Amino acid sequence: MDVDGSEQDPEMKEYSSVCVGREEDLKKSERMTAVVHDREVVIFYHKGEYHAMDIRCYHSGGPLHLGDIEDFDGRPCIVCPWHKYKITLATGEGLYQSINPRDPSAKPKWCSKGVKQRIHTVTVDNGNIYVTLSNEPFKCDSDFYATGNFKVIRSSF
Repeated sequence: MDVDGSEQDPEMKEYSSVCVGREEDLKKSERMTAVVHDREVVIFYHKGEYHAMDIRCYHSGGPLHLGDIEDFDGRPCIVCPWHKYKITLATGEGLYQSINPRDPSAKPKWCSKGVKQRIHTVTVDNGNIYVTLSNEPFKCDSDFYATGNFKVIRSSF
């Protein structure tokens, strides 16, 4: 909601970077949660890279900050703890295994469902971690769980 009470689509708004914590803390914990412009995000530090995405899984709103990070087909993914959906950290693509039913000797291969989870930009400046919300001009399935009654981080006031 804007100050005037009107709602804007995430892709139509320009967002400023928000400091969410210290680099040394994220490197130790490998993940943190934050509220950035009223949107809950999870930030990961994995194999020397920073990643941020909506905190709730696109499929059913599962808490991604509680999931494990695993590599699938050479791509690091967060695995939703509720239904084991696999989401790439770098792009937000949903991954699944597919097999050709007409080929009995076929091995399952990893395929993409497309971008399902909204990814946000992480920058580091002078030891501080900043997150800038995505303003990509498309709807992501995770947008549904990023608003309303699905919040997991409770405000202290």
